Amino acid sequence: MFKRLLVPLDGSALSESSLPVALYLARELGASVVLIHLIEQDAPREIHSELHLTDPDQAETYLFDIARRAFPIGYPVECHVHTTEVLDVARSLIDHATDLAIDLIVMCTHGRSGPRDWLFGSIAQQVISLGKTPVLLIPPLCCKGTFELQRMLVPLDGEQAHEQGLTVAVELAKVYQSMVCLLMVIPTIDALESKRAAVGQMLPGATRALLEMQEENGRLYLEQRLNEMRDAGLVFEAEVARGDPIAIIVDTAKRLSVDLIVLGTHGKTGADAFWSRSATPRISSRSLIPILLVPVKE
Repeated sequence: MFKRLLVPLDGSALSESSLPVALYLARELGASVVLIHLIEQDAPREIHSELHLTDPDQAETYLFDIARRAFPIGYPVECHVHTTEVLDVARSLIDHATDLAIDLIVMCTHGRSGPRDWLFGSIAQQVISLGKTPVLLIPPLCCKGTFELQRMLVPLDGEQAHEQGLTVAVELAKVYQSMVCLLMVIPTIDALESKRAAVGQMLPGATRALLEMQEENGRLYLEQRLNEMRDAGLVFEAEVARGDPIAIIVDTAKRLSVDLIVLGTHGKTGADAFWSRSATPRISSRSLIPILLVPVKE
């Protein structure tokens, strides 16, 4: 399981939204935490109306202060300031994760204002695309100082590779005794991606029949997964839904009051928009629930 967590901080209160989750996970998993601040080339003077830390000494003081305030006395927290200015923040984070033997990056999904005002699109998604380290995305202020992992939602599509996200969710559930909710979304005709939508318009009857077959196969698939996991002594539930995958995932997470969405992802555009590079930012933008992205290893 995760034993070393990397938490990037930029000096803003928003970026600190990741700290309660990082502490919660680290304490139960017995993991150490590394707080990191990168000195970015051509960085703005302010970030979220707060002074952007561009001085290494100020950044170091800030990280040590955060370590003192956010973590119990004696907890294994390291502070690292990369003093050389970096142009590619995502690549630098990946390099540091490798050098520091990190197995989970915990970061807030919201970044600076301006043309790169969404950290998820500009940095966090690049991190998951470039590296092999899982990334836990925390929406700003979502946890309000507290976090508990009682229920997880794991969307699946029937592809064995994407079950790597389920494997991680099961391991977390064993530690926290969490409920795992499995979800498979079969699109309706009007929710098909562009390539399949054209076929659906030309052959609506055949397409509808195919989607109904996929729905039945989905139920069988989830039942198989449940049978395989019941021996673990954990609580699982599963459902198949019809509609737009993005909307269904977000709505189901809200309806079930889950604390975490776990997705296996290739970190790049794929044939299925559900797991493509464009899908996960859309889930994040519409959800106030943390998302754990697990890189798929073929």
